[in-house]
This record gives sequence, C-alpha cells and structure tokens, in this order.
Amino acid sequence: MLVKGSLVGWIFHPTQRPRRNMVMLKWHLEPRLDTTTRQRWIHTIASVAAALLVGAILLAGAGVDPLEAYVHIIRTGLLSGYAVSDTIVKATPILLCALGASVAFRMKLWNIGGEGQLLLGAWAAAGVALHWLPPTTPSLFMLLTMMLAGALAGAVTCAIAGVLRAWLHVNEIITTLMLNYVASLWVSYFVFGPWSDRGFPLTPSFPKGATLPRLTDIAASWPALGGMTAHAGAILALVASGVVSHALARTRWGFEIRVLGQNPTVGRLSGMNHARLTLTTMAVSGALCGLAGMTEVSGVVHRLQDRFSPGFGFMGIIVAWLGKLEPWRMVVVAFLFGVLLVGGKEIQPGGVPQMLQGLILFVIVGSQFWLRFKIRVARTEPTS
Repeated sequence: MLVKGSLVGWIFHPTQRPRRNMVMLKWHLEPRLDTTTRQRWIHTIASVAAALLVGAILLAGAGVDPLEAYVHIIRTGLLSGYAVSDTIVKATPILLCALGASVAFRMKLWNIGGEGQLLLGAWAAAGVALHWLPPTTPSLFMLLTMMLAGALAGAVTCAIAGVLRAWLHVNEIITTLMLNYVASLWVSYFVFGPWSDRGFPLTPSFPKGATLPRLTDIAASWPALGGMTAHAGAILALVASGVVSHALARTRWGFEIRVLGQNPTVGRLSGMNHARLTLTTMAVSGALCGLAGMTEVSGVVHRLQDRFSPGFGFMGIIVAWLGKLEPWRMVVVAFLFGVLLVGGKEIQPGGVPQMLQGLILFVIVGSQFWLRFKIRVARTEPTS
C-alpha cells in the first residue's frame, strides 16, 4: 500500500489553482527493502530513550525526582556484588521466557502465554519435589526430573494452542492468552487446596535435594559470596541461549522456521510441513517458559506459592522484542530488566518498574512502523 500526500508553501483558497512560483512538496510512504544493523540498534536505543523520557515526565507528575529515581535504580541494581547477584536472579526467568517467545515469534506464531507456561512448569516441578519422588532422591536425579517435568508441562500447555492453530486455524494469541488464566487458577487451586501448608497459600518447603545450588552455599570456602542468591538456573539460562542460537542458525529446523515465518507460501511449495512445524515450535517455546518456572521455584522460592511471579512471562515478550529475537542480545536486555526490577522495587509510588516496562513495550511496538516504512519527499513544480 502506498500512502501519498502533498504540502504547499502557503494556504490558498480551495477554488484557486496553485501558481507557477509555488513550491510543492510531495511525499509518500514506501516499504524498506532492508534495514541495517545500525538502523535497528538506533531504533532500539531511541525507543528505550523515549520510554524513559515519558517515564520521567510521569514520575515528575507523581512528585518523584526522575533523575534521582533512575540513579537509585542503577545504584541498587548494579553497583555492588549483592546487587548484581539479585539482578541475575531476576534476569534468569525473564531470559528463559524471552527465549521461548523468540522461538515462536520467528515463525510469526504469537505466543502470549509465557506466564501461564511458567506457572505450570513451576507446578510440575513442585509436584516432583514434594509428591512424585521421595525426598531422599539423589539431588542430581531430582533436579533433572524437575527440569524435565517443568519443560514438559510448559510444552504441553503451549502445544494445545499449536494444535488449535495448525489444524483448526484458531488464533494463537487468543488461546495462549486465555491459557494464562487457566494456569493461574490451576496453581491457585493446588496451593490453596491439596498442596497447602497448614491452610496458607503455599506448599511446604522443598527438600534440600530439590533446590538449585546458590553462590551462598559455598560461602564457607568463599566468604565473600555469603548472602548472594544467584543460583545455577542462570547457567541453565545461558546454556539454553546457546542451544537456541545454534538451533535457529545452523539446523534444518531453524531454517524451516525462518522460511515459514518470512514466506509461508514458499515454505509449503518447498515441501515443508507447516502444521508439524507449528506444533513443534510452540512446544519448544512452551518448554523454555516451563523451565523458567522450574528455576524460580527451585532456585528462589523453594516452594510453590500463589503469585510468586511478578509477570516474568510478559517481561520475556518485551525482552524478545528489544533483543530483536537474537538470543545473545536478549541476555543483555534481560540483565538490564533485572536491574530495573531490583532497583525499582524501593521507589515510591510502587509499580515504577511495571510502568517503565509497559512504556518500553508500547514504544517499541509502535515504532516498528518506522522500521518497515520510510518517508520519501520530493519537490515538484505545480502544473498550470
């Protein structure tokens, strides 16, 4: 679609014809054939800067000094070993959810259900730790089983939307979004009911063998690490980033995902099974989000409880967009979001991190228009 318009040097009556000495500027929108890496980075930085500027205006309107608030976020989220440790803890589930979202987004499948898949992954991991394996199970076997259960729960949840999309052509945005509510109510039923610890909305604590190792666990040998809560889930998230990066760039599955995402017709004519790839892609996407839930309950909470996630699944969507669906870029963006969460939790009024996240997502999505189109302006002489 081509959009055209014109601007003239001054206003004249509609019945008058433009004079010969008038300069007319004609413009039209035309699609960009390609965007450079430099343009994409400028777009991302400008979008974040615009979101922070709007956030500063809103903070000032609420009676908060924006500069002081931003300095506080950086100081408390980045400028000490304990702050970096806490930031890594927050960044871990965000990164795993971002990886899950990016896999689906590459194929133009819009998995908005990362939050629900995270919750059910946490539920499955808690089931293994508390009910389905004895507490004396060796730690390595226990943790591997919890990872498998968490990934499987997330994969099955997202695969439901994949089946509906592939064979019944049901919009996956609607199904994944609605499954978030199903997952939330499912977890609430168990923590308020059969798995509740003495009537409280949480389960009993996991056995020691079901918790991921943390830096503070080796404080006896390294006293400087005492009190640091970063856990082995961060290593799992980095390994997952490498695996996803390799799979998307160097495997047939990744190639077919990219082709079907860019041009489904070409993919079908080339013999690619669109339905099968839709199902497997959604399953992998959900599995990564389910792993995020496992790392959170095993590495941080050490039990399943109501509302343990502040919205990691939704944050993963923002991180995936900011990272341009590139796994190693998302590592950096997820860490910065961790800084925002850790540093912003003490700022009053509450909700500052969520406000900034929402602004960043709004600006990023809205400004995608300028990556897809450009304005071309030309000077023309009016005809008599």
